[in-house]
Amino acid sequence: MSMKSELKRKSLHLTGLLVPVSYLLFGRDLTLTLIGLAFFIFVVLEPFRIIEELRDNIKRRLKIYVDNDVMERMEVLEKQIDEITRSHERYRVAAHIYFAAAAFIVVYFFPAEIAIGAITVATVGDALAAIIGKSLGRHRFSNGKSLEGSLAYFISGVLILYPLVGPLLAVIGSLTGALVELYGLPPGSNPANQLDDNFSNQLAIAIALYLAGFIPL
Repeated sequence: MSMKSELKRKSLHLTGLLVPVSYLLFGRDLTLTLIGLAFFIFVVLEPFRIIEELRDNIKRRLKIYVDNDVMERMEVLEKQIDEITRSHERYRVAAHIYFAAAAFIVVYFFPAEIAIGAITVATVGDALAAIIGKSLGRHRFSNGKSLEGSLAYFISGVLILYPLVGPLLAVIGSLTGALVELYGLPPGSNPANQLDDNFSNQLAIAIALYLAGFIPL
């Protein structure tokens, strides 16, 4: 994927920050409602993204009622989406569905500071790791990811978590997120058999922060 497409993809992923913003502004219950609504809409629309025949059939029907200018804009949008979709996602469940599912679980089960921190770190860290790794990465691991990208994830995570959970938990949560982003879950297995990182990253950080909270200081 080109740097331009990567930037578009990560810009879209950063809309995930609406979840912690919503939590801060409106509280847990309304945030859960909004995440649940988004998840429902994503699941309903997903077959139209994956199944080309179904999508083309809808487009043919729409041409009867919609003028050509609107159809051309829809095709441009479809092309833009294809550009930022990774190859393994074209016929599999998309990243935003995994993200919404994990966000719902994290907001529902964990305290506010952990939920807000985990979702923010997973969103910002993933974007920085990809952008820094692609543009400045010089030291590569066997899976193609870079030390520079992982460091960007870790440092941004510490800065985000520090005011929420303190220095020790900030380091533990950020290190957990960076390692999961680097190796995936379960680590070392074929990427096709791993959990989507948009799902695993948030959960791993939240669980690590929660368990580390029992460490006597």
